[in-house]
Amino acid sequence: MSPTPDPSPVPSPGLPQQDEEQRLRELGYRPVLARRMGGFGNFAISFSVISILSGCMTLYGFGLNTGGPAVMLWGWAGVGLFVLCVGLALAEVTSAYPTSGALYYMADRLGGRRWGWYTGWLNLLGLLGAIAGIDYGAALFAGAFANLQWGFVPTPGTTMLIFCVILLLHAVLNLFGVRLVSLLNSVSVWWHLAGVALIVGALVIVPDHHRSASFVFTEFVNETGWDNQVYVAAIGLLLAQYTFSGYDASAHLSEETSHASVAASRGIVRAIWVSWLAGFVLLAGLTFAIQDYDATRTTDTGVPPAQIMLDGLGTDGASALLLVVIVAQLFCGNAEVAAASRMVFAFSRDGALPGSHLWRKVSGRTQTPVAAVWLSVSVACVLALPSLYSATAYNAVTAINVIGITPAYAIPVLLRLRAGDRFRPGPWHLGRWSRPVGWIAVGWVACVTVLFCLPQASPVTVGTMNYASVALAVVLVLATVWWFVARRSYGTPSAAYGSGRDQADFAEGIV
Repeated sequence: MSPTPDPSPVPSPGLPQQDEEQRLRELGYRPVLARRMGGFGNFAISFSVISILSGCMTLYGFGLNTGGPAVMLWGWAGVGLFVLCVGLALAEVTSAYPTSGALYYMADRLGGRRWGWYTGWLNLLGLLGAIAGIDYGAALFAGAFANLQWGFVPTPGTTMLIFCVILLLHAVLNLFGVRLVSLLNSVSVWWHLAGVALIVGALVIVPDHHRSASFVFTEFVNETGWDNQVYVAAIGLLLAQYTFSGYDASAHLSEETSHASVAASRGIVRAIWVSWLAGFVLLAGLTFAIQDYDATRTTDTGVPPAQIMLDGLGTDGASALLLVVIVAQLFCGNAEVAAASRMVFAFSRDGALPGSHLWRKVSGRTQTPVAAVWLSVSVACVLALPSLYSATAYNAVTAINVIGITPAYAIPVLLRLRAGDRFRPGPWHLGRWSRPVGWIAVGWVACVTVLFCLPQASPVTVGTMNYASVALAVVLVLATVWWFVARRSYGTPSAAYGSGRDQADFAEGIV
C-alpha cells in the first residue's frame, strides 16, 4: 500500500465559506450538506461527545475497583497529556482533508485504498460503540434517579427499555438538521461546565466530612482479582481513555462547518484541553466527598457517583445533581449520533457499506443523512443487547468504543509521518513540532490498543471476559471479507469532483 498524497492545492488561512466549498470539490466531493455550523459549534460537538459528565460518571465505579483514587486522578492527568498529543497530530491532518469521512479519507489519501478501508471500519465500530456506551450510561443514571425519587429498582430489562427510548429521542433530534444539532451542542458546553461547577461546589460546601488529600491522590484499591498492581493500574486507565474519545466529531462535521480547514482543527484541540481541566476538577471533587468507600462501590443505585451525592447531600440534593448529569449525557449521546451518522453517510458515499445507496441519501429539506441516522442508532441498540445477560457487558461496550476508535486516530497520523515532505499541510499545522508530537501520538495509541484488549477481571469467565478483542477481530474479519465483495465499488475520488465519480451518482442520493 504505497502512499498517494493528495496533489490538490492547499488553502490559505482565513478561508471564506465559498472557498471551503471549492476545497471540498478539489478533494473530490460535491457539497450536499448544509454548512451552517460555526467554529464554536464545531468545538462544542467534540466537547459534548467527550462529555466528562458522561465518561467520568458512568465509569467512576470501574475506577473505584480498578486502582482506586490514585489511578483515577493521576491516570486522568497522564492520559490527558498523551491524548492532547494525539489530538494535535490529528488536527494537523484534518486541516489538510476537511471532509465528513475524516479519518478513513485521510488514510486513503495518504496510504491507499486498503488503509482507508480498514481505518473506516475501525472508526465506524468505535463511533457506533460510543453511541451504545453513552446512551446506555444515560439509561443507568436515569434508573438511579428513579431509584432515589420513587424507590424504583432498575433491572437489565427496564434499563434496556430506557436506553431504547433515549436512542429514539436522539434519532428524532438529528433529523431536524445540523442547525439544531449545533444549537444543542452549544448549550451543552455551558451545561457541562456549569454542571461540573455545581456538583463540585455542592460536594465541597455541604458535606461535613471529606477525604484527605493523601487518600485522594495516593490510595490504591484493587478489587479486580488480579494480584499485579502495575497491571491493575494499567487497565484502570480505561476510565480516562474512554472519556477522551470522540473528538474526531469535529472532523466528521467539517463539511457542515464554516472555515472548516481551521475551525475543525481548533475544535479538536480545544475540546481535549478544556475537558482535561474540567474532568480533573470533577474527579477530585467526587473523590474528596466519598463517605463510605465500600458502600459507594456496591451501591444499590448501581451508580457510585449517585451514592456519593446521596451520602453528602441527601436525597433531594442527589436527585437534582443526577438530573444535571443525565441531561449532560443526553447532550453527549445526541452529538455522538450526529458524528456517527456523518461517518455512515461518507463511508456509504464512497461505496464501502452494504446497501450504500440507501445510507448515503440526504434529505433535500434538511440536508441531513436521514437513513444514516437510523442505521447508527439501530446498530448501537444491537451492540448493547448483551447487557441484558451480563453485568460486565457495559464495560465491554465501552472497551469496544476505545478499541475501535483509538487505532483509527493514529493511522492517519502514522501515514502522515511516513509521507514526510510529500504531505502538504493545511492552514492549521504544528510546524517543527509535527514529527515529535506525531510519534508520541502513535506510540501512545499502540500501547493503549494492546492494553484495552486485556482481561479486566480475574478469574476470566464468560461473564467477566473482555470482549473488545473479540469485537476487534470480528470487525477486521468482516471488513476483509467485505473487501473482496465491495472493493470494486469502494473508492474515494481521485481528483476534483466530477472526474472520479459521476455527478448523477451523487444527485440520486438527495431526496
